[in-house]
Amino acid sequence: MAAPLAASKVCDPLVTNMIDVGEETGELDKMLLKVADQYDDDVDNLVSGLMSLIEPLLIVGMGCAVGFIVISLFLPLITLMTQMGD
Repeated sequence: MAAPLAASKVCDPLVTNMIDVGEETGELDKMLLKVADQYDDDVDNLVSGLMSLIEPLLIVGMGCAVGFIVISLFLPLITLMTQMGD
């Protein structure tokens, strides 16, 4: 199974090496679980990094939305006060 994967270059070399070792030792299931755990950790790290980048953008967007609502509520009041003052 490792030789065709290595020839096709679909998987990373680490994965094909782990599969090769698993085939040789007869513990392919354990090696595949180790590969799955490694990829799971990589995905968790990437998602946490992406969330740390998106979080400030969401805070700024919410601030702009709240500011727009506050301005839209007070603008008619200010206009009414200036017209009554004249």
